[in-house]
Amino acid sequence: MSSAEDRLDVIETCTRMLWLVDLRQWDTLPAVLAEKVALDYTSLFGGEPVVRTRAQVIADWSAGLGHLRATQHLIGNQIAEVHGDSARLTAHFQAMHLLPNPYGSATWTLGGRYRFDLTRTGAGWRITGVVMTALWADGNQQIMTAPDNGDSDQETT
Repeated sequence: MSSAEDRLDVIETCTRMLWLVDLRQWDTLPAVLAEKVALDYTSLFGGEPVVRTRAQVIADWSAGLGHLRATQHLIGNQIAEVHGDSARLTAHFQAMHLLPNPYGSATWTLGGRYRFDLTRTGAGWRITGVVMTALWADGNQQIMTAPDNGDSDQETT
């Protein structure tokens, strides 16, 4: 049986990860990620799940989200299960993305479920896996494509 403190620590670790992403605090993210992280975004992008180093995960998220004006990842209805030094958090999410542009809606919102897998370390809980299951989306998904040059038609401020 897990303690309430363990469950709260697991919830806080996952919430902190999303908070740090939204604040673009890439240099602080290692504090919540394991050295290797299994990522599964196949419900949105297809392909296969991957295992990436912590540095690769942060670089990927920075490249994929850094061009946006803002993001807001909200999780709720969290269920934290702790079994010894392993844990799993399942939660519903909404992820809002903002990039004003002249070609369509400035926002893209995605909703679904997250499953976070965690391991307890001497320094606290670390996320070892993220499975994102997209269930719905609304708005302009095209804003997620980072500009590949300094196109003056793209509003970036």
